[in-house]
Amino acid sequence: MYLIQRPQYLQLLIDTIQTPDIKVITGIRRSGKSKLLEIFMDYAEKNIKNANIIHIDFNNVDSEPLGEYHALNQYVMEQYNAGMENFLFIDEVHLCKGFEKTINSLHASQKFHIYITGSNAFLLSSDLATLFTGRTFEIHVFPFSFREYLTYFNYSNTDEAFDKFTKEGGMAGSFTYMTEQQKYSYIKDVFNTLIVRDIKYKYKIRNTELLEKVSNFLLDNISCEVSTHTVANTLTSNKEKTNNKTVGTYLNYLCNAFAFYKIRRYDIRGKKYLSSQDKYYLADHSFKYAELGTKNIDYGRIYENIVAIELLRRGYEVYTGVLYKKEIDFVAIRQSEKIYIQVSDDISSESTFEREISPLLAIKDAYPKMIIARTRHEEYTYDGVIIADIANWLCDFSH
Repeated sequence: MYLIQRPQYLQLLIDTIQTPDIKVITGIRRSGKSKLLEIFMDYAEKNIKNANIIHIDFNNVDSEPLGEYHALNQYVMEQYNAGMENFLFIDEVHLCKGFEKTINSLHASQKFHIYITGSNAFLLSSDLATLFTGRTFEIHVFPFSFREYLTYFNYSNTDEAFDKFTKEGGMAGSFTYMTEQQKYSYIKDVFNTLIVRDIKYKYKIRNTELLEKVSNFLLDNISCEVSTHTVANTLTSNKEKTNNKTVGTYLNYLCNAFAFYKIRRYDIRGKKYLSSQDKYYLADHSFKYAELGTKNIDYGRIYENIVAIELLRRGYEVYTGVLYKKEIDFVAIRQSEKIYIQVSDDISSESTFEREISPLLAIKDAYPKMIIARTRHEEYTYDGVIIADIANWLCDFSH
């Protein structure tokens, strides 16, 4: 396995070098956080004059003596060089007991550029303000995008590559395995470790079996409307003892660990958020295959999952829209930009095309509207609606 640069994340790190924030790299297990840190360290060494690199990797046995915050603080201060730009990189920082005390102290000294990664169970986005007294800047890392997948494998045939990406996903650790069975075995292990080790350990969950059943429900219903009531009723009907409150708590845990992303519903006409049912999308669609198998694949739902994660990766706030009781797959907002999106597997039949385009044509504002499907054609417009092939759209950052 070799490294690719992941320029969108690397540029974020470069652009914020001179900010005083604590840079925290977050994301699902095995999404490439440590590799990104490695890439940025290499950049700093080669491009920043007077860079003094202090690197601590708590995955390394040699770092075990630093596993208590006083020892960590002493070591870092010993490595400090007053005449240089001091960059502190700490990988798996949560393995140091009381790490936040040292990080806060070092940050207050204003002597270091601080970059840290850690388990998603210990560096939750919601916990950062509580852990650190200084301001944090979060770099959220997703599994490989389709563009990165193309780069990694050096594919020249986009259509062929997309068909493979649809099945293999973007968990780069699986790319070194030769067979589909081996790849899914790796991906399943990553997902199960996330649930059993990260979530169970973080929240001291006793009933891991119930957590797994809630997770499997979401896996089987990606891109569908889901409520805590629906999940609880389904599990109860299968003689599982639970309730709405417990299910809601477990749903939050799964999202906190970046296994799933919750997308809220938005009333387009009323311009308000709806609190009834949400949709949940997987951090990487390959987890569904690894856990539940590849029989009866619903490509429409898989494509919708791929588009949802890509929109989040591109920095959009993403909602699912409702207009006159019709569903719009996504309302994507980024600063003053807004775009309405429908996602479909195949729009070659007249009835399917009409079903997908009619909700978009009913929206009367001037923001762009788009259907993303597996057309295998160049982009075109129909009554002002952009029709884009999903593989081409994933490669194109202009939208």
